[in-house]
Amino acid sequence: MQLVEQHVIQKTDSRFPTIDAACFASKNLYNAALYALRHHYIWHQTFLTSVEMDKRMQSHEAYQALPAKVAQQVLRVLEKNWISFFASLAEWKNHPEKFKARPRLPGYLDKRAGRNVLIYTMQAVSRSKRTLGRRIIQPSGLAIQVKTQQDPSSIDQVRIVPKSGFYVVEVIYEPKPNPSAVDPAWVAGIDVGMNNLAALTSNKPGGVPILVNGRGIKSTNQWYNKRLAQLQKARGRPGFTRQMQALTTRRTRRIDHDLHHASRLLIDLLIADGIGTLVIGKNEGWKQNSHLGTRTNQQFVQIPHARFIEMLTYKAQRVGITVILTEESYTSQASFVDRDPLPPYQKGKATEQRFSGKRITRGLYRTKEGRLINADLNGAGNIVRKVAPNAFGSDGVEDGRGHEPVVHPVKAVIPFTPRKRKRLPGPVSGFASV
Repeated sequence: MQLVEQHVIQKTDSRFPTIDAACFASKNLYNAALYALRHHYIWHQTFLTSVEMDKRMQSHEAYQALPAKVAQQVLRVLEKNWISFFASLAEWKNHPEKFKARPRLPGYLDKRAGRNVLIYTMQAVSRSKRTLGRRIIQPSGLAIQVKTQQDPSSIDQVRIVPKSGFYVVEVIYEPKPNPSAVDPAWVAGIDVGMNNLAALTSNKPGGVPILVNGRGIKSTNQWYNKRLAQLQKARGRPGFTRQMQALTTRRTRRIDHDLHHASRLLIDLLIADGIGTLVIGKNEGWKQNSHLGTRTNQQFVQIPHARFIEMLTYKAQRVGITVILTEESYTSQASFVDRDPLPPYQKGKATEQRFSGKRITRGLYRTKEGRLINADLNGAGNIVRKVAPNAFGSDGVEDGRGHEPVVHPVKAVIPFTPRKRKRLPGPVSGFASV
């Protein structure tokens, strides 16, 4: 497993001009090598590998403007783009209905505004007496230093990625395992959603279910959609301006921040309860095939649930928690308290199922005996039963530890940084404020 530590380099940073010049040189090499590759492919219908291109480009001024190991990484990135092109071309020939048109050859980066990624393996990171033994990264050929929280022995590579108006220095590293005292016999389930980003319940006796409030992320998306519509209306023609790109970047980073906090909160709760197995509900193509109405579709699709599940997965695995993904058919319809059967989903087969309970409002589910429970927790409990049918049964988990589940949740609000408001002027000298 590899993780990424990010450092944002804004235009006001003294390191920005140096990084900008290096990424510009990387763009020049990318375009020069792409020209040679396109010319060779058009005339000979064959592809040159990055090793062959390295021999051809070594005498080129764009190649010599970068350290050799960095230039080789630029050529490897170009090679991957061509491999993706050939894979898309083969798929287009077999299934043209999946494409709007024939895949195009990899294109050039903009001559003036274009910038390209820089990749430094640890062999391309300078090690001097000043940085030896310290957590400081100095990419070869660049007069910059980046402080890192990672041990140099665990770092695999460093990437400098161009963004809209700034750069991100990514430190790729191998985290050390950090196992916790968890028991795989205790199973928790998570049902992801919109108003409640996640509903967590488990078969641990005395465990308190948690609902993670997702309205902050919905609010961020609504603010983004409103502001983007205003900018598009003011522009008056199709296109994506730098201001729109900056707005998108801000929204993406804010949501990413909230998802990290939410996933960390949930994993810490699992560790505290000693739960060693986590079941997460996820349906294939649930975003592409959603039919929830125009407004709800927009809200549902814009929440990056796959990214959230990815965060939960790697954070859980780091501490020794087993993660299982399962489809969640009928989990919101079946009664968790009444132990309704949960038939597997069969594509193309319309089956009519009858359940003892019913969802009466967005947030409430009524059981067979008329008991009202939280609808999202009902789904989370059924997600556990999809994988471990006896987790909440009379025999409990596999070793017989059963209990009556708790169905009244505690609401958790993820840390949310509000947008800055303009400060009002203070009281005028000589007058008392009211």
